[in-house]
Amino acid sequence: MPTVSTTYLGDLHVECVHERSGARFVTDAPVDNKGKGEAFSPTDLAAAALASCQLTIMGIYADSRNLDIAGARVDVEKTMSAAPRRIGAFDVTVTMPDKEYTEKDKKGLEAAARSCPVMQSLHPDTKKNLTFVWAR
Repeated sequence: MPTVSTTYLGDLHVECVHERSGARFVTDAPVDNKGKGEAFSPTDLAAAALASCQLTIMGIYADSRNLDIAGARVDVEKTMSAAPRRIGAFDVTVTMPDKEYTEKDKKGLEAAARSCPVMQSLHPDTKKNLTFVWAR
């Protein structure tokens, strides 16, 4: 069984279905490449995948150490490159909630974010700028 099935709907829209759960969403081409910006573009999904992967791996790390990271946020700015058109950079800001974390906790959570499978799968030429903001 495929993980994801996609169908072209026309007008540069694609429906994506997660086969196991039935969850679905539609993408649109980006406005700088003939789209209307009516939904996530495929490269926007790459940014979302990176952010959600980082939070998931940080959550796994935190759960195994009884740390509370509820409220942690990841914001991603994606920059496209031309020739070839591809994602040139991700500027990622991880903002942690106002909770007490030891220096060891902080280092472990930062390492977890850097080790997420999506981050590790990105093209080596894609710049990955990662900033952590700790409330305390």
